[in-house]
Amino acid sequence: MTGYVLEARDLVQHYKVRRGLFGKVGLVKAVDGISLTLKPRQTLAVVGESGCGKSTLARMLTMIEQPTAGSLAIAGTEVVGADAATLKRLRRDVQMVFQNPYGSLNPRQTIGGALEEPLLVNTDLPAAERRAQAAEMLKRVGLRPEHYGRYPHMFSGGQRQRIAIARALMLRPKVLVLDEPVSALDLSVRAQVLNLLAELQRNFDLAYVFVSHDLSVVKHIADDVMVMYLGRVVERGPSATIFTAPQHPYTRALISATPVADPERRKERIILHGELPSPFNPPRGCTFNPRCPLAMDICRVQRPELEPKKGRDVACYAVTP
Repeated sequence: MTGYVLEARDLVQHYKVRRGLFGKVGLVKAVDGISLTLKPRQTLAVVGESGCGKSTLARMLTMIEQPTAGSLAIAGTEVVGADAATLKRLRRDVQMVFQNPYGSLNPRQTIGGALEEPLLVNTDLPAAERRAQAAEMLKRVGLRPEHYGRYPHMFSGGQRQRIAIARALMLRPKVLVLDEPVSALDLSVRAQVLNLLAELQRNFDLAYVFVSHDLSVVKHIADDVMVMYLGRVVERGPSATIFTAPQHPYTRALISATPVADPERRKERIILHGELPSPFNPPRGCTFNPRCPLAMDICRVQRPELEPKKGRDVACYAVTP
């Protein structure tokens, strides 16, 4: 037994997309060979610019989309190629919390109804037991019993996100995939929700995949960080190691753009020139080479692979072991 609640090997997600009405069909490599493992009570943060493949990876991990290739195992059971009954059982173990809680809640359904629905669909529990479990989960996320019969529009953004988290926990999953869960919240509310997530992780032995572009949040919540660029991992390792001494030029640029709450501390701001390349026509070799200040000739013809260097995995020829 590996002890992993989630294990992915060389996950790939390619889309065939037609460019214009009469254009040729192009291939978009949204995720191009990503591997990861996750243990109970571990938080893995996935970071990168918009369009790097973070959300596509999240959809594959939650089995919303089947990968084009690769392997995905939930608590030791393979997802790829599994039958419908197995997929239904495995989906209980991995749940997702979306960025916009109001968009993920039915405006015509009471909060109690939203929390009971997963139990109604996936279990044979009687109505009284479903209601009792939903009421208990409301309490767990810091809401009161009188909230049970109210509708989503009656709550603040922070309260709605608590409701979304409660609904995701109703089936007692092993993994929560959190897609930008606090980016739409005020700073004070954001801290409350992050503290709640930490408490729930301890109480339920949860593993988190935390998808975010906010590195100031990632720094405080993540055990490990995975940096993505154009569908591939460019750096991966312990959070403290990544933030203390980032090695890949892209990671350095991301961290340099993170605000620091210290007016006396001076930071070197690394400016990346150029735009993110088109996923229809990524650059040859290292996909980051057109924007990289350290690019060498080999970077333009041969793609670097992830290799252990300086306490983490890095895909960069300019980083020495």
